[in-house]
Amino acid sequence: MEVLLILVLLFFGLLVVVAIALVAYFIMTQRKLVSLDEFCKNAMGQIAVQLNSRWDAITGLVKMAAKYSQHESETLTNTINARRISNVQTAGQINEQQSVIGEVMGRLMAVAEAYPELKADSMYIKAMDGMTQYEENVRMSRMVYNDTATKMNQMVRQFPSSFVASMLHFGEKEYLTVDEEKKSGYPDIDGAFQK
Repeated sequence: MEVLLILVLLFFGLLVVVAIALVAYFIMTQRKLVSLDEFCKNAMGQIAVQLNSRWDAITGLVKMAAKYSQHESETLTNTINARRISNVQTAGQINEQQSVIGEVMGRLMAVAEAYPELKADSMYIKAMDGMTQYEENVRMSRMVYNDTATKMNQMVRQFPSSFVASMLHFGEKEYLTVDEEKKSGYPDIDGAFQK
């Protein structure tokens, strides 16, 4: 009888230990998911700040270009006003903004090529240097976001953390992508070496 009592106590003790371990795992996983989700939101916020800075710099460049080409300046200003998203919150919106910024910068570069005085203007040169810095800041923020999204997606998809993630309604994060036009603009290195 004593042996049976000891076995029952051991069994219940083992159940209690397993239950405590499962609760501890659940809590640790929930905390990690929340932390990664917040890191993703923070990285997205950093990108939004950098994009707004880039839009402000582009607006300044457009105002400079207005001295040389009023029509092109009005067109670019209308494009900026129509397609600028003030509160970027998703990877899709960031990708869209990147595309629009690329389009506006391409048109602005065309104006600068048409008006060499604009291209030589010291304020224009400083503004373009600022744009380069903003581009680098956005690139770094995009990398941080995608790295954090990868960690989040791994937790959401891998067992057993996927079980906790689904119970708490955590989903996969969308990745920021490279603009297809930039991809196609890369030089053909293979072709260069085959000549």
